[in-house]
Amino acid sequence: MSKTSRFRGRALLGIATAAALAATSACSTGNEPAPAAGGGGATNAGGKCVIGMTQINQTAAFFTQMNEGAQEAAKEVGCELTIANANNDSAKQNSDIENFVTQGVTGLIVVAIDVNGVLPAVKAARQKGIKVAAIDAKLEEGSVDTFVGVDNEKAGAEAAKWMIDKGLVKGKKYGVVDAKNSFIQNQREDSFRTAIDAAGAVYTQSVSGDNVQEKGATAAQNLVTAQPDLDFIYTTGEPATVGAVSAIGGSGKTKIIGWDLTREVIGGIDSGAVTAVIQQDPKQEGLDAVKELKAVLGGASPKGFIDVPITIVTKENVDPYRKIFP
Repeated sequence: MSKTSRFRGRALLGIATAAALAATSACSTGNEPAPAAGGGGATNAGGKCVIGMTQINQTAAFFTQMNEGAQEAAKEVGCELTIANANNDSAKQNSDIENFVTQGVTGLIVVAIDVNGVLPAVKAARQKGIKVAAIDAKLEEGSVDTFVGVDNEKAGAEAAKWMIDKGLVKGKKYGVVDAKNSFIQNQREDSFRTAIDAAGAVYTQSVSGDNVQEKGATAAQNLVTAQPDLDFIYTTGEPATVGAVSAIGGSGKTKIIGWDLTREVIGGIDSGAVTAVIQQDPKQEGLDAVKELKAVLGGASPKGFIDVPITIVTKENVDPYRKIFP
């Protein structure tokens, strides 16, 4: 979703252009900033659905699946959709939002890198009458029309309860690979640690992979080098989980409890390196966000919060996910 990395992926083809916003029911994605165009404002006669989506990156499978859901929904409900890739750069994400406002989009989907840093641009968009949905990272109360995603604090506690119920906590030493730059991954870490520490787990240290897979692998390797007798590592997002799988392999006693499946992480489940993964449904989040904006632009009241539940994936229930991550 919460804190992060949200961490390879498939490149989305196509570069968004101003002409894409003028095409009827068109969808486009790309790695370039949303191009500036004349106009601006969001006068929305007839409930016209023109959506700009600002995405964190287009390398993590989590985000590319979210994009796929948004594209699928846009085609289904007749919205124009342009996706701008912020490439993990908060300043670029703000610039992309400003460009979308200049283009005159009527709806905005925000997958925030920095939930506080993005607020000025989001609030400026809403002042223009643009309807806004946030995915994955929840923004300040009242700053968007609807949040679509996981309650990350609750999910971290839910993962902790699963471990406690399985008898995997008391007296066990653990460390964390997180992303200190991700608000939601900080939430996931805090709620998880609060619960398992109270149940008798022994915390050692946290290391940050900054929501980047290569950094996550280095951080995980540094952690297991400094703490060679860990019973498990908790990873707070895809890049950290993939990095930890790469760093520890499957032969040692240290196991991984993490967030977000990938092909590599499924391999970790198969090898025994990964005990459990807290899995979100990013494609559903993308679908729900576009459909919610379409409804609101058509006059419906915003739902405010659309909860997308998590699944705890283990070797017992991983098989249905293999076709998603071939």
